[in-house]
Amino acid sequence: MKKFFVAVALLASSQMMAQNRLTPELLMKLGRVSEPRVSPDGKSVIYNVRNMDIAANKGNSDIFIVDINGQNAHPIANEPANEVSAKWRPDGKKVGYIKDGQVWEMSPDGSGKTQITSVETGISGFGYSPKMGFLWFTSDVKLDKNPAELYPDLPKVDGARIIDGLFYRHWTEWHDYAYSHVFVANYADGKVSNIKDVMATERFDAPLQPNGGEEQFAFSADDKKLAYTCRKLNGTAEALSTNSDIYIYDLTSGTTDDVSAFNKGYDINPRFSPDGKKILWLSMERDGYEADKNRILVYDITTKNYTDVTKHFDNSASKAEWDMDSQRIYFIAGIEATEQIMLFDPKLRSMSQIVPLTNVVADITDFDFTYVNKKPVMVTAMMNISLPTEVFTLELGKKQLTQITNTNSTALSAIKLGKVEKRMVKTTDGKDMLVWVILPPDFDPNKKYPALLYCQGGPQSTVSQFFSYRWNFQLMAANDYIIVAPNRRGLPSFGQAWNEEISGDWGGQCMRDYLSAIDDVAKESYIDKNRLGAVGASFGGYSVYWLAGHHQKRFKAFIAHCGVFNLESMYGTTEETWFPNFDLGGAYWKNPQPKAYSQFSPHKFVQNWDTPILVIHNEKDLRVPLGQGMEAFSAAQLQNIPSRFLYFPDEGHWITKPQNSILWNRIFFDWLDKYLKK
Repeated sequence: MKKFFVAVALLASSQMMAQNRLTPELLMKLGRVSEPRVSPDGKSVIYNVRNMDIAANKGNSDIFIVDINGQNAHPIANEPANEVSAKWRPDGKKVGYIKDGQVWEMSPDGSGKTQITSVETGISGFGYSPKMGFLWFTSDVKLDKNPAELYPDLPKVDGARIIDGLFYRHWTEWHDYAYSHVFVANYADGKVSNIKDVMATERFDAPLQPNGGEEQFAFSADDKKLAYTCRKLNGTAEALSTNSDIYIYDLTSGTTDDVSAFNKGYDINPRFSPDGKKILWLSMERDGYEADKNRILVYDITTKNYTDVTKHFDNSASKAEWDMDSQRIYFIAGIEATEQIMLFDPKLRSMSQIVPLTNVVADITDFDFTYVNKKPVMVTAMMNISLPTEVFTLELGKKQLTQITNTNSTALSAIKLGKVEKRMVKTTDGKDMLVWVILPPDFDPNKKYPALLYCQGGPQSTVSQFFSYRWNFQLMAANDYIIVAPNRRGLPSFGQAWNEEISGDWGGQCMRDYLSAIDDVAKESYIDKNRLGAVGASFGGYSVYWLAGHHQKRFKAFIAHCGVFNLESMYGTTEETWFPNFDLGGAYWKNPQPKAYSQFSPHKFVQNWDTPILVIHNEKDLRVPLGQGMEAFSAAQLQNIPSRFLYFPDEGHWITKPQNSILWNRIFFDWLDKYLKK
């Protein structure tokens, strides 16, 4: 058992003895920990570990259990099939999970594995009702016909599509004529019966696609109501709006009530209070603004009044759960490029009534708790730039985190890691900007190193203490690069004003922030100013394309992954039209035309390009379509600028397959080494 600060110290000391550096292959071999869930009696924790098989070019997820004190960690479901979504049955006697698209149950020791559902279309998520009288689950329901079904005499046109509205494709997939619906069923000790589609005939998805999950559903404590999240729009209307709502289905009457109709932005992740009198959810106020402040709204079911309990709190919440007293609320929030657990307590005298329960240089990404003798037993999932996610217990009164899983300790003990420094940089408008600087292992201040400016995507996504399997700072540092990772304008966790300054100003202050960061760090004697590079994905890729036309000879190499290049063609081909409508000011044909298209589109400035550039783009990326990367590569090639195009036909916005990831990294570092390490 290790205290958090001890774990960090051990990592630091192991660096001195280790012989290896992090490589793409070693990165792929690390276990990916998620979803810690504490048993009702507070004695055990189940969690998921996903491991990548490089030879098979895929991953596999297994379920583990560990004692609350960190002893006896071992798998309880580790067959060749993926076992996911593990959760305790409310009585603690069984663990439910999904395997092969069905719900299974087992005893906590892994014995007695039994399939309890047989749903033809498969199950993607599920949950128990508190009194164990019901089960909810999600499954696809095919409601639309393809052309071959509409015209049976034309059986070979099954690849054709007849499209009458937008949102016919999303993120990585074209619409498959089916919709994800939520079902309820009677449950009795492993027996499931009387299955009912709560959304029968509705052409809408619950949870929200593509990234919504089980967090978007909740049963009331008395088993009588089921709350779910849905955006009941389709076609072009769905492409233009983020207006999802919280619906409460009454199991007795069969009626459904929209309790968040008053709000026009995102409403997600409902949670009934233990006393059944209230329900909370996460809510964004403005329709079409996907990076609006995520508030916690509390709705009184009887009076139908709601309260924004985070009104005086200037950052967003990402998860919220009731305390057993139905008054206090635990939640996760970004605080200055970290993710912390916070507590809302209406009895506090401060205006915000919110206090931090943790204060670590890390990201707490999940938590779960139970009560033993009326005292909370809480577990968390936590990571930092030098530590992949592991499970910790949190002693609330002392703000003390104790590591109880060591999934990657052996692998990490043999790897040298670089030092992570926090640096405050003055921006051109006099603000203080937090910048992470990651130094190479065996760093020698008497040497000169090449440096990489890391440009974050999102665009409103924090450069926090994440340990990434796609853009890993320690892997870059292991290749003897110093990483400069600024929390430039337009990133959350520094207040809503800082977060919003990027909208409509993509090529403005945020780009000046990038240059302030690299210029400040490049003053250090150990940085070679003649060997600077800039890299990034998505909006980070946009940033690279923009900087390529405006960097005034600072950089010697660029890499853009799935970046936005031409704002006009992006507007006409991306699927979530609400995003450019808000961030760019609307359509390019508006009169007058929003300034973003004339002033901030990188394709307008390619005549200034003069630096080698690697372009990476993926066929299945529908958010930033493939043509963006192709246009950028053509612009470089036709101007005789050294350039390369790395293309993946089987990836979306990210690189997810192990062999693709290894190839991606090899080409990434080959390109940088060629131009920054001559």
